[in-house]
Amino acid sequence: MSFPDTELIPNSSRRAPALFALCALLLSASFACKSEYPASGQQKGPGGGGRGGGEPRQVKVAHVEEMPVGASVNVTGTLAAQDEATLSIKVPGRVNAINVDLGSVVRRGQVIAQVEPGDYRLRVQQAEAALQQARARLGLQPQGDDDRFNPEETGTVRQARAVLEEARQNRQRIASLVESGVVARAEYESADAAFKVAQGRYQDAVEEIRNRQALLAQRRTELSLAQQALRDTTVVAPFDGLVQERHVSVGEFLGAAAPVVTIVRVNPLRFRGEVPERDAATVRAGQPVRVTVEGDRGLYAGRIVRLSPTINQQNRVLVVEAEIANPGGLRPGGFARAEIVTNSGDMAVTVPANAVVTFAGIEKVITVEDGKAREKPITTGRRAETWTEVLSGINVGEAVVLDPGNLQSGQPVNVVE
Repeated sequence: MSFPDTELIPNSSRRAPALFALCALLLSASFACKSEYPASGQQKGPGGGGRGGGEPRQVKVAHVEEMPVGASVNVTGTLAAQDEATLSIKVPGRVNAINVDLGSVVRRGQVIAQVEPGDYRLRVQQAEAALQQARARLGLQPQGDDDRFNPEETGTVRQARAVLEEARQNRQRIASLVESGVVARAEYESADAAFKVAQGRYQDAVEEIRNRQALLAQRRTELSLAQQALRDTTVVAPFDGLVQERHVSVGEFLGAAAPVVTIVRVNPLRFRGEVPERDAATVRAGQPVRVTVEGDRGLYAGRIVRLSPTINQQNRVLVVEAEIANPGGLRPGGFARAEIVTNSGDMAVTVPANAVVTFAGIEKVITVEDGKAREKPITTGRRAETWTEVLSGINVGEAVVLDPGNLQSGQPVNVVE
């Protein structure tokens, strides 16, 4: 059976593209099998195309070692001034001088401010005059500091004693006359009454002198108070420190106890921190403390000096205070971190601080094995300026790369001294 030519032409035209594609695929596969390069098409460039290629990198290493670093407790707290005092004026008056301002350095005994002393000088003069008068009434020199005297030697007592002696002798004479019958009994009774009156006057004279003696003591005290009030017109610094705040200005009238300035003592400083209850048993007075503050790379030393006698029931912490030497770089009121050394002989596995790399919150070191770098994640503990404690992830004696930078695991390295 024969078919018309018109039916064969469309079928051949549909098969031609499929045959052409099959031939192209077979041809490309044949070339790929004969090629000398990997099918991925990767090329080696200078220094190698993978982590293991290229020239070895020059690195310096240090060995993991165990060293005595001391057991410690890390706490946070606040720095406070060792002493803080708001100086007040003790007597009322108008301020006529103030010698310091914010931040001024003051020394113990230095004059800080003064109120007008004129009125108080007049009071001292008045008290001195009253004292001189009291001394004169006792037969003492108006000027002098010795208030001792014999009451029997005063004019008032001597006069009363003379009258008493006269009355005694008169009574005795009349008594003898009565016995001899020369005078009547009534004369003796009159003389006896006069004697008793003289006794009373003598006693009054002695009491008067004692009253004047007490008045002298009172005048002496009034003079001391007036002199003290005159001294109190001047405010002086009770300790070495710095002026934290000035409260008054020249010309202001101040009442008694009005604040003038606030001063603080900043060396040593007082660190006040809270130790968790689980570590409270290891903390004792006298233990060394190392303090660091935000924005300051310095390490400040001190010692625990005070501990609270109880654990705080609200947050279960023990409040401790340490004195921190402050040569001038720390300020009271700042936030601080403290490391309390509870056992100075404790051993720890450490690596140099510049061997630890942190990426995405994971800490690691890079060791050298068979001439290649190997990353090892680690868990760190205590830190110092030159070393870091390693709790897990690496063993004593292993070599770790110092300042690894962008060194990657598997990269060839050459250790140099």
